[in-house]
This record gives sequence, C-alpha cells and structure tokens, in this order.
Amino acid sequence: MNKIYDMIIIGAGPAGLTAGIYGGRAKLNTLIIEKSIPGGQITVTNEVVNYPGIIETTGAKYAENLKQQALNFGVEFLSDEVIDLDLSNDIKIIKTKSNEYHAFTVVIATGATPRKVGFIGEKEYEGRGVAYCATCDGEFFTDMDVFVIGAGYAAAEEAIFLTKFARKVTIIAREPEFTCAKSIADKVLTHPKIEVKFNTEILEISGDFLPRSAKFKNNCTGEITEYQASTDETFGTFVFIGYAPQSQLFKGKVEIDEAGFIPTDKNLMSDVNGVFVAGDIRPKNLRQIVTAVADGAEVAYNIEKYLEHLKKN
Repeated sequence: MNKIYDMIIIGAGPAGLTAGIYGGRAKLNTLIIEKSIPGGQITVTNEVVNYPGIIETTGAKYAENLKQQALNFGVEFLSDEVIDLDLSNDIKIIKTKSNEYHAFTVVIATGATPRKVGFIGEKEYEGRGVAYCATCDGEFFTDMDVFVIGAGYAAAEEAIFLTKFARKVTIIAREPEFTCAKSIADKVLTHPKIEVKFNTEILEISGDFLPRSAKFKNNCTGEITEYQASTDETFGTFVFIGYAPQSQLFKGKVEIDEAGFIPTDKNLMSDVNGVFVAGDIRPKNLRQIVTAVADGAEVAYNIEKYLEHLKKN
C-alpha cells in the first residue's frame, strides 16, 4: 500500500514552505510538491527589506532558507507537477505527472500571480524596475519618477501610496476614465503629485541593467512619446491590472469564487473536509510574505488538530 502522508502541500512559496516547517516540527509526515523552483514569486525579488526581523535579504536567499528549515524538520520535497486530485474521501489522492500520492490532508498553496501587460521589457526588468507591489517596492524609488499601469481601484490606491516616496507618479490607463469608485478617482485626479494619462498604453521599457527610458502610445491620436530618465537615474513601473489565482487545477474539486480564489472558513479550510488553503490563493486584502507565512503556520496548526480528531474516529 502507498504511504499515507499526514499532509501534502501543493506549492512551495512562502505559505507552503512555512506550512511544511510547522508541520514537520509537529512531527507530521509532510510532502511538498512544487513544479518549479521553491520560493514562488519571491525568488525574483532582489531585495526583501520589510519582513519583520530581517533587515535585508534577497528573495532567493530567503526562499533557500525556508526550504532548508523545512528539510531540517524532515519535510520531503518533490519536483513534479500535480495534474489531478481526488479529494472526495478521508484519504486524498494527488496525481502528478510521474506518480500518485495519498494524504489525510491537502494544503493548496499555489498562489496568485500578478497579471502581466506584455510590453517589451516587462519580463526583463521584473524585480529591477518593474514591480507589482507598492508596499513591497515603493521605497526603492524614493525621489524618482514612477509610472503606474492600470485604471482600477488597485492602481488608484497604490498610486496615492507611491506619492509617499516618488518625486512624481504618472498613471498610464488604456481606459478613457477610472473604473473604480468616483471618490477614489477624484482623490487621484486632484493629487498634486499625480498625473493621469487616459487612452494611453505602455509600449516598451529599455535601458541597461536598470530601466532608463519608456515609450507610450496615445490610442486616440496615435502619438508615441518617450520618457527618458535623468542622467544616472532610473524609474519605477508598477503594474496593477489584477491577480491571476492559480486555481484552475481545483475547479470542480473545491469551491472557487468568481475571481478564481478559494474561500476558507476560520480554520483556513475549504468547503471540502481536510483540504486547507494558504497564501495568495485565498481572498485577502494584503498579499505579502508576512501574510503568506502567517497562513502557512496557522494551516499546519489547524491540520494538527484536524488529524487528532480524524484519527480518534
């Protein structure tokens, strides 16, 4: 008979790795399955400076430390892709490309990725000028120019937040007006440090190691304009056009909301007994390392209690 794990974690971002650390430390037989590099999105972040107790590190180093901690507590790692699941019974079945695994509980920690625009240079300068989180990266652009891409609530809110650091914030919106509430739109439009360019899209970012110039197109007039950073200076481009939750695999298996996120109860359990959810794949207001690791710790604690009850019965 196949080994039955206490907990199988799908996804090795900060939430999944932390669940593994806490599960391993609680002597739960734990397996983490990750199809890519452990660490998730954090691995492309050059600097982590806002995590409590860590003055400064890189995303890659932070992820490496998390993985090593999990290994130290006996957690198993598998580099493979989950292709199907059967969550209908007390013992869950996880099917990967190469094998099948059984567990009493499953943690879905596949995360949510910021939606990309697709302009030239977006991928090349991610983490070096192109960002998707103002709280994480706004400080790096203190006294510099910043562009915000988007016309919704997040773009408007984050643009205001970025004025705490940036010399000037320019919002680039393909839409003819904001798509958020008028109250927040009015705050943006009257803010002395924010300029808004509607009917406009970003075409390209270029430079050397850091961005030095950007091109924009007015979709009404067809005019193309170019921004050039001052000598020896760079600029920031923050993209806020929504998140894409990585929940496709779980459709029909657990409840998924209209936006593609997986709702949970107070114990971070989905609508299926024994299936827990941690990190950015859950509906939440703040998507940061600190909230991801909090989810991971809480999930492992709740699973420990769930298993005690399950095995008694």
